[in-house]
Amino acid sequence: MSETYAKRLSAILLDAVTDKDPQMQEQVCGALCDFGESKPAEVLSACEEHLRLHEKLAHPYRTIILRAMEIVVSNHISELDKDTARAIILLASNEMTKVKELVSDWQQAASSVLVAVGRRFISSVMEELLSKFQPGLLPHPCTVHTLASLSVSNVFGVVPFLTSILSTMLPMLGAAKHDSMKVVFCCALQRFSESILEYLANLDQAPDPTVRKDAFASDIFGAYDILFHQWLQSGGAKLRLAVVEALGPMSHLLPSEKLEEQLPKLLPRVLAFYKKHTETVHVSKSLGQILEAAVSVGSRTLDIHLNSLLAALHAQICVPVESSSPLVMSNQKEVLRCFTVLACCSPDRLLAFLLPKLDTSNERTRVGTLQVLRHVINAAAAQMEVKKPVILSSMKLPLLDTNNKVKRAVVQVVSAMAHHGYLEQPGGKAMVEYIVQQCALPPEAEIQKLGADSEALAADSVRAISVSTLYLVSTTVDRMGEVLWPYLLEFLVPIRFTRALSPLCRSLVHLAQKRQEAGAHAPLIQYNGNVHLPSPYAITTRLLVEHCGPGRWWRPQLCLLQAVSSHPYVGDGRGAASLRLLNVLHQDIHPALGQRWVTAIPLLLEHLDEYSEETLSQKEWEEKLLVVREEEKTRVSLLWEQEEKTRFLRDSLAVVSDNTWVCHLTLEMCKQLPNYNGTPLEKNFLYKCVGTTLGAASSKVVRKHLRELLETARYQEEREHEGLACCFGICAISHLDDTLAQLDDFVKSDVLRKSAGIFNLFKNRSESEANKVRSALILCYGHVAAGAPRELLLARVEADLFWNMSECFSTKVLGIKVETQDPALRLSLVQSVCMATQAICSSAHSSSFHLSRKAELVAQMVEFIRAEPPDSLKTPIWKKAMLACTYLVTLEPALEEQVQADLIHSCLHRVMAVLPEPEEGDSPQEVSAAPTVGGDPQESLYLDTVQVLKDLLTSLLLWNMTPLGLQVMLEHLSPWIKSPRGHERVRAVGLSACLLQFFLQHLQISALVPFHNLGLLIGLFSPRCADLWPATRREAVSCIHSLLYLQLTCVGFSRDYQDDVAEQLLSLKDGLVHPDPAILFHTCHSIAQLIAKRLPPDQLINLLLTLFESLGDPDKNCSRAASVMINCLLKERGNMLQEKVPEIVSVLRSKLQETQEEHILQAAQHSVFALATHHCASVVSNLLGSPLPFDSHTCTLWRALALEPGLAAQVLGLLLEKISKDVLFEESQAFLLSSTPDRVATLLPLAATCALHEVASAPASGPAVLELYPQLFVALLLRVSCTVGVQPPRQLQAKERRSASSGLASRSLEPCSSAVDALQAVLVRGGNEDVVQCMELDGGWQLLRTSAGHEEGVTRLASAMAKFAGPRLPLVMKLLFTTQSSMYEVQRVTSTAFLAEPCPLSDQGPVLPGALGRVWWSARLCPQLLSSNVVNDLMLLESLLYNLMARQKDTSARVRRLVLHGLANITLGSPDKVQTHSPQLLTAMIGGLDDGDDPHSLVALEAMVGLARLMDLVDAWDLHAVLLHIAVRIRPFFDSERMELRSVSIGLFGHLNKACRGDCKDVFLEQVVGGLVPLLLHLRDPHAPVVTACRFALRMCGPNLECEELAAVFQRHLQEGHDLHFGEFLNTTCKHLMRHFPDLLGRLLSTSLFYYKSSWEDVRAAAPMLTGFLVLHMEAEQRPQVDLEQLLTALQLLLKDPALKVRLKAVKTLGRLVKFA
Repeated sequence: MSETYAKRLSAILLDAVTDKDPQMQEQVCGALCDFGESKPAEVLSACEEHLRLHEKLAHPYRTIILRAMEIVVSNHISELDKDTARAIILLASNEMTKVKELVSDWQQAASSVLVAVGRRFISSVMEELLSKFQPGLLPHPCTVHTLASLSVSNVFGVVPFLTSILSTMLPMLGAAKHDSMKVVFCCALQRFSESILEYLANLDQAPDPTVRKDAFASDIFGAYDILFHQWLQSGGAKLRLAVVEALGPMSHLLPSEKLEEQLPKLLPRVLAFYKKHTETVHVSKSLGQILEAAVSVGSRTLDIHLNSLLAALHAQICVPVESSSPLVMSNQKEVLRCFTVLACCSPDRLLAFLLPKLDTSNERTRVGTLQVLRHVINAAAAQMEVKKPVILSSMKLPLLDTNNKVKRAVVQVVSAMAHHGYLEQPGGKAMVEYIVQQCALPPEAEIQKLGADSEALAADSVRAISVSTLYLVSTTVDRMGEVLWPYLLEFLVPIRFTRALSPLCRSLVHLAQKRQEAGAHAPLIQYNGNVHLPSPYAITTRLLVEHCGPGRWWRPQLCLLQAVSSHPYVGDGRGAASLRLLNVLHQDIHPALGQRWVTAIPLLLEHLDEYSEETLSQKEWEEKLLVVREEEKTRVSLLWEQEEKTRFLRDSLAVVSDNTWVCHLTLEMCKQLPNYNGTPLEKNFLYKCVGTTLGAASSKVVRKHLRELLETARYQEEREHEGLACCFGICAISHLDDTLAQLDDFVKSDVLRKSAGIFNLFKNRSESEANKVRSALILCYGHVAAGAPRELLLARVEADLFWNMSECFSTKVLGIKVETQDPALRLSLVQSVCMATQAICSSAHSSSFHLSRKAELVAQMVEFIRAEPPDSLKTPIWKKAMLACTYLVTLEPALEEQVQADLIHSCLHRVMAVLPEPEEGDSPQEVSAAPTVGGDPQESLYLDTVQVLKDLLTSLLLWNMTPLGLQVMLEHLSPWIKSPRGHERVRAVGLSACLLQFFLQHLQISALVPFHNLGLLIGLFSPRCADLWPATRREAVSCIHSLLYLQLTCVGFSRDYQDDVAEQLLSLKDGLVHPDPAILFHTCHSIAQLIAKRLPPDQLINLLLTLFESLGDPDKNCSRAASVMINCLLKERGNMLQEKVPEIVSVLRSKLQETQEEHILQAAQHSVFALATHHCASVVSNLLGSPLPFDSHTCTLWRALALEPGLAAQVLGLLLEKISKDVLFEESQAFLLSSTPDRVATLLPLAATCALHEVASAPASGPAVLELYPQLFVALLLRVSCTVGVQPPRQLQAKERRSASSGLASRSLEPCSSAVDALQAVLVRGGNEDVVQCMELDGGWQLLRTSAGHEEGVTRLASAMAKFAGPRLPLVMKLLFTTQSSMYEVQRVTSTAFLAEPCPLSDQGPVLPGALGRVWWSARLCPQLLSSNVVNDLMLLESLLYNLMARQKDTSARVRRLVLHGLANITLGSPDKVQTHSPQLLTAMIGGLDDGDDPHSLVALEAMVGLARLMDLVDAWDLHAVLLHIAVRIRPFFDSERMELRSVSIGLFGHLNKACRGDCKDVFLEQVVGGLVPLLLHLRDPHAPVVTACRFALRMCGPNLECEELAAVFQRHLQEGHDLHFGEFLNTTCKHLMRHFPDLLGRLLSTSLFYYKSSWEDVRAAAPMLTGFLVLHMEAEQRPQVDLEQLLTALQLLLKDPALKVRLKAVKTLGRLVKFA
């Protein structure tokens, strides 16, 4: 490239800088930088010249050029010569000082250029800058700023100049009048001072090591004097702040005596800035530098100003820190740096100032002081060593502060103290206790409300940091071991440290392990008179109780192991932590426990580690840990859960086997009971532990402690009742007599006696409190009964247990027994009776036990059940009361009949009425029968209650196992079975099924017994087989199944007999699950058939009468099922009711006008069918005379005519005759001035079409439709074509207008839609549902109805028929051949379109992209008919070709286009026939390319589609003869404005490339080269089909270019479905093109220039990309091929393109033209 061209290229880029888009400007800047990478000198010269010649260029554009220059200079500073550097220096200096005003971006860019050049040419830059920095003249601000920047970027180069610069600058300071200039000087002095200090700090690397601070002292002091005494006094805020910033580093350069002299004035002035400025970080930084300078010279002035310094700095540290404000955070760091300096020089005065601040109540003051104290402890450890006691004593008040921010600060201070030995001092333990207190923060105190100006910190952060601190101190600070052990043990027992147990245990485990590793074999806990340490019993009790952790309210966690099994992960993993601590302390708790705990506890921990709270299996974990001895399971089955939960403790007690130790442990447990008054779950568990330990103690100890427990229990806490009762129950396992004795004594005491409303013992107790005492005692008796040994229970249950329960439940007022209404007391009694009766029934002698109080107890339970709310389930009283009744019923004596009835009625009335709660989105059929109970636990309660009800009913049924007893039981359920509420029905039928199954299993037949109620009971359940609720349906079948087997059993069949008919009922259940009514009622019909086979004749009447009653069932499904079953029974057993058939038909016909019930309509259909078998023509004629549109009754009657195939065929034949032989439509003018007549449908064919639709819609018409399939299909297809756009008859239009004016809804009738509906019905009934579905999915039916889409719809219909109904097409095609000469063009188009599409494209055929409408559709179909050779087998191919060829000269362009489409389709279906007809086919297609009568080129489009299909099939010689002609003819379509023409022509070009491989490829190479650029650029076409076609064409072109690398690139990058990175692909392609086809460069570039004017923005942007990549990969010898002038001109025009992306690509390409340099 010549120098002139380089200048022009640079000029073009520089001219483009003026683009207003910022993105474009950045791109130009990048291009200049790219250009500068190869030619830095040329680019810099061009930029310099451009700026010099364009003085009026706006400063934003000058800034961009200067930025580019800076980048080039920075990257190539070593390549610059002195002349270029000098020119740049002069330019930048001129740009920087051209205007006096400050223009920041522009002047900063120029300054940056000077700084960049100054890194190498420091002398030249300094010479230029100093020339503008003359004594006596005030310099330009940017000159001073540049000097300052240079001093920082090139310290060693600038510092030697600073003596002269400072001496020159000093007089200028006095001449500066404006604050802006003064600010610049301040900044310069600051930078100069920093550079000098850095230079002095690195003298070993400096070029002149003789430089000393004294050389600058006088000048710096002179500047200081002006800045401090003049500017600081009178300047503005910005100037004053700049002065303060400068004074910091300047203070280090002042002479020592001068600094000492100035400090009394300097420090107060600097401190004053804290009050005047909000952003004080620079003030703090400068102050820190001043303090460091003062300390370095040993200044005594600091002592005088120390108080003011501390006060000001403390005020800064107390400013609230916002995490989002980095300036405030930086200021805090600088202030702490100042405190560090002061702490090192004056520690006493610092602490004297800080420590009193800790006594203030102000949050910010205290937090700030603590922050400073922590920093001083860490940063000035040596100075603070002797101050430890003072600092510790000052922490008393902060330890009492409740503010969360203060707490966190205190914790941080304590952490610092721990690392520096403070906690070993007296008072250090208070710090440790404080940390533990924070670890134990309760949840309710963890969140504080935010006040108006409060920034409270979440206490969870306090607790988290405290937990972390405790653990870190315990594990990382070695000296803390002696402080924390065993001191931390003192915090285990106090209840207030409960939430700290997990971190305490972890720390204690670590400390204990360290002591064990040290080799100490002595006990870990050395009491040695330390009364504060907890005893082993206290530790054991505490860890066992707290190890249970919080659980769900309905299932409290009871002990160590059960806590782990239920919720071992709660409380920060408190369970695992407690286990580890117990394992470590086993030797100190008791020596005998070591062997067991050491082996058992690690296994538990290992299992916990393998699972999480979500994945831990409850059952597996309990089985792993809590295995109760087999001999105890039967004896204490009701206390199974409680006993297994105390297994760990019992085993531990057994291992110890020391009565004294057990007594001490028991005493400790009882002692700790009051500690858990606020935590009922833990106290509940502790009660059970007490019961367990008492079980291992002596009788004397048991009696003493049980009495104390009864007297001290907090009965007002209901949750404590269960714990106390379980304690007594567990104790009763080993001490039944002692337990009952203590309970009896307590009951007989004054505690339960009432005199004038005042209790003798508890005089201050109210009646409700007394009820709670009685409730707890009743519960105790229940648990004692559950835990008592069975051999002792029966003898004492009535006298000692039930009697005492009754005494506790009722009170006496004036000698009269009064029962309480307290719900809790009732629940306790129910639970206790339930546990006692269950224990009785589990006894081996329960069958012979006579319970005299049975009736009384049952009545009591029934009363409780009735007293509960009827439609809700809130407490387990129902369940427990019914369960108690279940056990009571099984005992002797039997209940009276009325008592049984009352019991059943009460239970059913309560359980059945509970309302269900549907989930969101559920249909009525899907609503669960579970009640409205608000959660899983309550749902489980309801399900358990239902199961108990079933057990109760079966228990009652056992007392009367006869058909009469069964009927009585089902009569109780009958109102619920027929209930209008679905949830009641499903429950009642479910209960009935259970009762019937139970009755069948337990029925004992000694003689034949007639089952007189069979018909009535089957009639009760049969309609429920179609209930809206699926569960009801299934249970109803189960009931019928059981009833049939009961009938068989009653007539003598054995119990194990399997009846085939009855067993078929079970297989029908699956049909009842299906929501489809047809399947459901078909199943009901099958059920009725099975019933008819086994129903005795004498039961038929009862069954029918019951079913007729069910026709009025509120559940419509059941009503319909009754109708279905009635019809089935009449059909199966009609020989018994012959005389009733006419009457039944007559009744159903009369019902047709009264109701729309389905079973009535079906009966009417059968009647019409019978009539039509004798008078078919008359019925058809009369029905055709019905008003249009047909109403629902008429439609129903039409469908009835299809019930029998023979009749249906006659009806269809009559209707076809009406459609075909009448006039299709009439033409008339609606308006006199109308030029186009309207087409109006005739009435009779329209009615016949509607009737045909109704008949064909009936499923039974299938055989008849198949018989007349071709005639029906062709007639209806042509009917559709002739009714497109046709209006209904005039009388129908008038009828619709009258209905609209009267406000009545009227169904409109469109002739075309009716024909389409009829055609759909015929297809469906003919077995071609796939055709209908295919058309529906692709919108074909809608297209058939419209004039614009009718042809497309016919094409889709033909393709669907070819795919799904191929064997039926030959007859259809023969009928269509006769219609191609129709006088109606629309019929010719329809028939041709259909015949042209019997062979759609196959999956293996060529894929053609693009082409809208029908062409697009045809390109995506699959061949079925001709691919199966149906046409060939029937010798229809020749006739099909003949008919299509004959229509080539049709006057309609639509027909001609369809002919070409059909010819192409035939080739795909019969590839073996293509070569035979290839000349005719090619001639037809090329003729289509040359069709000049089609202005829209649709015929040419179809011809190109057809040619693409012919490429692989026609004879090679025939194809080669026309190959070039086709390529030339389609080339103009590559750039057509129509997307489909572009996509199809490009796709065809790809097929031509594929076909020309071989002898003709050399001839075709010219066409390939000519199409290469359009194909590459159209990869950016805005339309996806065009892009797809280009991908395909390029892949096909690759082999013809004879370049394997290029072909591989096309194959790799252009695969379908892969994302294309266009830039990468184009770059690779151009690289290979230039490597293998260097001579094509000029041609490719000239072709790409053509697309610079493309109408598509993306293509227009891709063209310069192609140009740029071609130039990038060209070689030097190819330069003559490039017309640089033309190329630059074109690119220059693109720089003015309205599209930003085009301009960006043009600039990018211009940057690549550096290749020519």
